[in-house]
Amino acid sequence: MRYTRRRFLKQSLAVGVGLAMGVRGQRQALRIGVVLPYSGVYAQLGQDITDGMLLYFEEVKNQAGGRPIQLVREDETADPSVALRKVTKLVEQDRVDLLTGLVSTASAYAVRDYVHNSRNVLIVSNAGGNALTRERKSPYIFRTSFTSWQISFPLGRWMAERVTKRVAVVAADYAFGRESVAAFKESFLAAGGQVIQETYTPLGSTDFSAVLTRLLQARPGAVFGFLAGSDAAIFLRQYAQFGLKDMIPLATTGFTVEEDVIRAVGQAAEGAYSSLHWAVRLALPENQRFVQAFRKRFGRTPSVYAMQGYDTARVIVEAVNALQGDLANKDKLVEALEGVRFRGPRGLFEFDPKTHQVIQNIYVRQVRNVGSELANVVVADLGRVRDPG
Repeated sequence: MRYTRRRFLKQSLAVGVGLAMGVRGQRQALRIGVVLPYSGVYAQLGQDITDGMLLYFEEVKNQAGGRPIQLVREDETADPSVALRKVTKLVEQDRVDLLTGLVSTASAYAVRDYVHNSRNVLIVSNAGGNALTRERKSPYIFRTSFTSWQISFPLGRWMAERVTKRVAVVAADYAFGRESVAAFKESFLAAGGQVIQETYTPLGSTDFSAVLTRLLQARPGAVFGFLAGSDAAIFLRQYAQFGLKDMIPLATTGFTVEEDVIRAVGQAAEGAYSSLHWAVRLALPENQRFVQAFRKRFGRTPSVYAMQGYDTARVIVEAVNALQGDLANKDKLVEALEGVRFRGPRGLFEFDPKTHQVIQNIYVRQVRNVGSELANVVVADLGRVRDPG
């Protein structure tokens, strides 16, 4: 379903104005500032995260701590300067109680100092740059998604032990791509692996023939990669066209073969391995309920981004409930968030009190044909993974 401006405004009115009015004598609305891309290349991610949040809020009747929930939304556009301007507006003009969202790591880095210095709580629902839980961490910033290290480091050892000790690397040439490769190599090399070739491709690449030719010549035991969006789809199609799909196993971070990419490329993705903190077919009762409810509510299969939105909403509700709706003291809100712990679609969810990064299981998935439908099937549980901070 296309995320149009009309749909965005309609939902904002339904959740915002309607809830803000409430009923006579009702407590003041809990105002949540949501900064996500609702236009541009990442609009689908913004839609998925928002819909996941809406689903959970509807399940708790749009209430938290005895207060009606009001979402105040702003379009991040995946532009760091825009994100900072929108966050500033939400805090200083809209007087929101807390902030959430941010798909782009660059946007998250851009707002970090403002959030930290103004002591406003931010729950990041996607952006995965390592620095937010390391040198740029803040007591007022939490993250419900992942770090590049968290999803790539565990795959390196698994690859060395289960697939091959001789790999080539292909990754997008920007911070998250290079961070992902560094994390993979850290564990892969420690397990006795060897990287025989390393290639970084510019964003927006449409012709991978030179890269694929070098792979054919090198004949690695497997390829590790990180590409996303249209780059991932084009690479997978060309990988199959060059005959590599049935010759050299492909293992990636999960976003390269997430559900939206599989739908775009079909059989070209079949057989690919990936590591991520969730899979649509993860055999947990909480996940099965979530997937069924999301499909019923929105008419499509949820992505990992929708799951992150769903869990983000639950984190907010549980923390606000613990404080009985009183968020006047931001340090108490931080303490309440640190204490949130539950079993959700991805498994056990809890924050590391040192970094405020979620501690979570990382799964190895493989794209398989299940009942005439291609899907990521979990083939290994790599256990609980805590970002080192």
